[in-house]
Amino acid sequence: MDSLAPFFERFTLSARMFFSGLQCGISPILDQPTGYLHLLRKGVLTISRPNARPLVLDTPSIVFLPRPQQHRVEGPETEGVDLVCATVQFGVGMLNPLTASLPEPFVVPLNAIPELAPALELLFSEASSQRPGRQIALDRLFEFVLVLLMRSALSERLIDSGVLSGLADERLGKAIQFMHKHPETSWSLDQLAQQAGMSRARFAARFRHVVGVTPFEYLTDWRLGVAQTMLRKGSSIKLIAASVGYANATAFTRVFTKRFGMSPSDWLARQP
Repeated sequence: MDSLAPFFERFTLSARMFFSGLQCGISPILDQPTGYLHLLRKGVLTISRPNARPLVLDTPSIVFLPRPQQHRVEGPETEGVDLVCATVQFGVGMLNPLTASLPEPFVVPLNAIPELAPALELLFSEASSQRPGRQIALDRLFEFVLVLLMRSALSERLIDSGVLSGLADERLGKAIQFMHKHPETSWSLDQLAQQAGMSRARFAARFRHVVGVTPFEYLTDWRLGVAQTMLRKGSSIKLIAASVGYANATAFTRVFTKRFGMSPSDWLARQP
């Protein structure tokens, strides 16, 4: 079973390259309601964010800000810093447990993920060209790089908490994958523990320790994230409720409203 597939099936991934070349000095404020992916090819990059210490990087790296966050990027005034940057939509503004569990920012040196090298070489080649179709090629390459980044974060255990840590755990991963595949099932703690091949008490304790939330807190967030995707696709509340494990529309609306402070219809009306 592909442990990452449910995230890409339930939450649409799209990227848009908006800058490539030398950044000399301080950029304008980057504050779109998206995530950001910065690829540092060469130079010294400083990322400044409100109420946070500046992040200074001097080795080629990927910098992923998975959630909307106001920031600036800065390179030395004279030689600049070689960057390729994109905005990323991956369930931004929605309850995507994958991006919600990533650190802010998520920084990985390029040499830490050897399998990225061919994709990055192609991306940097496109970025420095003016060939026809350059924009769409770069957008798709950024999406591919992000998929590889998530794959490596899982396989190389680059994240020490959250759902990626849970999926990397041989036992917990089985239970999490069943939650992802069957959000409509009325799971009990005993049933989830059985999927993991663990006792109820050991499963609950290990899940909380590794993932950072209880099994049912995670299951609720997954269900509501799936529900948000279905809402945006025009599904009815009645259909959504049945698809994510609630007895009726009233029960679903109650849980949704408690989690987000507004009804499903009000939430949908506020989406761009």
